[in-house]
Amino acid sequence: MTSRLRFVLALALGAGMLVANPLRAELPPLVKREIFFGNPVKAQAILSPDGTRIAYLAPDAKDVLNCWVRTLGTNDDRMVTQDEKRGIRYHVWAEDGKHLLYTQDVDGNENFHVYSVDLADGSVRDLTPHEGVRATNILLDEKHPNEMLVSLNLRDKKVFDVYRVDLASGDAKLDTENPGDVDSWTAGPDFQVRGAWAANADGSHTLRAREAPGKPWRAVATWSFTDNGALIDLAPDGKTAYVESSLGSDVTRLVRLDLATGKELQTLAVDPRSDVAGYFYDDRKHRVDAVAFNYLRKEWKLLNPTFAADFAALGKVRDGDFTIQSRDRADRKWIVSYTADDGPVATYLYDRDAKKADLLFVNQPELAKVTLAKMQGVVIESRDGLKLPSYLTLPVGVPGTQLPLILLVHGGPWARDAWGYNATTQWLANRGYAVLSVNFRASRGFGKQFLNAGNVQWGRTMQNDLTDAVQWAIQKGIADPKRVAIVGGSYGGYATLAGLAFTPDLYACGVDVVGPSNLKTLLAAIPPYWSTLKREFDLRMGDVARDSALNVEISPLFHVDRIKRPLLIGQGQKDPRVNVRESDQMVAALRAKGLPVEYVVYPDEGHGFVRPPNRIDWTAREEVFLAKYLGGRAEPFRVVAGATAEDRTATAEAATK
Repeated sequence: MTSRLRFVLALALGAGMLVANPLRAELPPLVKREIFFGNPVKAQAILSPDGTRIAYLAPDAKDVLNCWVRTLGTNDDRMVTQDEKRGIRYHVWAEDGKHLLYTQDVDGNENFHVYSVDLADGSVRDLTPHEGVRATNILLDEKHPNEMLVSLNLRDKKVFDVYRVDLASGDAKLDTENPGDVDSWTAGPDFQVRGAWAANADGSHTLRAREAPGKPWRAVATWSFTDNGALIDLAPDGKTAYVESSLGSDVTRLVRLDLATGKELQTLAVDPRSDVAGYFYDDRKHRVDAVAFNYLRKEWKLLNPTFAADFAALGKVRDGDFTIQSRDRADRKWIVSYTADDGPVATYLYDRDAKKADLLFVNQPELAKVTLAKMQGVVIESRDGLKLPSYLTLPVGVPGTQLPLILLVHGGPWARDAWGYNATTQWLANRGYAVLSVNFRASRGFGKQFLNAGNVQWGRTMQNDLTDAVQWAIQKGIADPKRVAIVGGSYGGYATLAGLAFTPDLYACGVDVVGPSNLKTLLAAIPPYWSTLKREFDLRMGDVARDSALNVEISPLFHVDRIKRPLLIGQGQKDPRVNVRESDQMVAALRAKGLPVEYVVYPDEGHGFVRPPNRIDWTAREEVFLAKYLGGRAEPFRVVAGATAEDRTATAEAATK
């Protein structure tokens, strides 16, 4: 019997044996994995500049996401792209209204190209046709409708220069050369590159500005490594800029900055609990009209009173948190999406004149037909008194006590969890698990003290926060202490490995997706274009390349002998961020010690699993694994058509060093 057949039979038998638990009769019906992890029916609607059409993403006949266009008020929907495998994830209208732009990479390698679709004849042009080159920082302008500014690491793989591209001919010319330290570029109202955000050798960042091309760059202001800042845009007056800044405060504020002196002229928006979390922004007028903050839920602070009646009307359309995704050139029509915790994302066309919102679509109509769980914001106190904004989701229909618990750890780690629909959370709750998501120290969004509390704390106090959250759930009677799993991707995958190694008795099992195991080899394999971020990694993670003792202390690879609980690992072969070696070497070390590990690699995936067959295949394996060790529900495992899973459970083809 082959190892794969044994694996499939074990999964199927494990799922069948778990059906008999009488408590499951109280849970709502089992929702198919395809509903949670398949493609949306429609998503990401954006208005054409003249407001007469929308472009959106939807699957083709082979279930691959492509771009579609519809004239408003009609049913003339037509597919305008022909992606055949990976699916399109980002698209935008060109300002000429004649072209649609989208990006695509190959098998998750993140070397994105920008493509242009001529909507008149359907022809597609690769605007950045350079092998091994990544396109980023796309800029468009109403007054230059036939052009695009885009950043490419064509001249030097480590840094991104700005190129000006003619959308009709595809001709590209070098516009602004990177001196070697610029992370991102900003164009002024004249569509000339006049703002730069630079990373300094000491980990600080500097905002630079110039009056015009050919003029010298000037340092406007600098944010130390421990402060947070970001350039949002240059104001129409050409003399000021919109900037996020924590200078003089703990949280970031939206401020107006004088480009000549670097002084703050005005604080436009601030929330003492959290950083700036988003904008309602007019990119044609270079104006911020509203600012979002997000402690436990999104809240809007309106800056432009012109839109007071509109925001009031939108707040009454339906429950959930809304975001204005797109606005036409005349600013009379908006595309607005609503996110709820227990249902699909709903997208509306809002008419400002009528103050009326008409439903365009929901992204996953089948989700509206099933019973989903509510997500509760909770604040958990760590052992050293830090307040951890967190989210607890309890399964529907059963008492919220002594439940199997999934600690779901976000990636980054300099990112955050937020309230709203989460496919993984809802899938796990439907299977009978309580799900706890924790914004541990080092998570972004809660001020610089919270962020910096995680500096050089991988595997240390950052991991303690996760442990403390589990203990909180146990002490509250929510979690059965014998049925707790740790699950995560990227940094969350690292936290899974660290959790099983450093707190080996806390978890019954763990699931790691694209998680680093040896931080020194992780940083040695990062893409060249991360060079400007390298110093930040050294300061926030620790200089593991030079400090071998630190690396050994916090890298799970060196502590495999402490692991005693089962582990499931998933990896993308083409991952440019966390090289496949990170998982290979962890599995090899575990197997050398005779420790239980299951390992699956997807050869056409990168940092996470994008293709629906792979997502569904992976979650099928994960679901039955969790059911086996925690006692939750599971659909029987079956091989998913189109999935490219390579079961490497039986062999590990990597060195352990």
